[in-house]
Amino acid sequence: MTAERAAKRRPDAQGKKHPPVHVGAALAELVASLGIDGTLRRYAVVAGWAEVVGDQIAKVTTPQRMENGVLFVSVKTAPWRAELTMKRLEIMRKLNAAAGAQVVRDIRFR
Repeated sequence: MTAERAAKRRPDAQGKKHPPVHVGAALAELVASLGIDGTLRRYAVVAGWAEVVGDQIAKVTTPQRMENGVLFVSVKTAPWRAELTMKRLEIMRKLNAAAGAQVVRDIRFR
């Protein structure tokens, strides 16, 4: 019997036999069962800031934290803060698309 066939026949804790599950699906199920999916999405927004906004904006900004759906971002200069405030809705749309959910409800540039 091959290892793959043995894995398909391996019983769980209740003695029931289940087919193998993809690692990604198993992790998603674990994250949901632990109730940390929202926390991971918020972390992904902060961690993925530079990738979403691009190098030019990333050089003059630093995402600080997420609080109740509000992303706080420090900006090096007032002109950049004004420019980013005008682009706030576009940036929120891109961040939420990258997160795969409505994670960011507002952005505060400081």
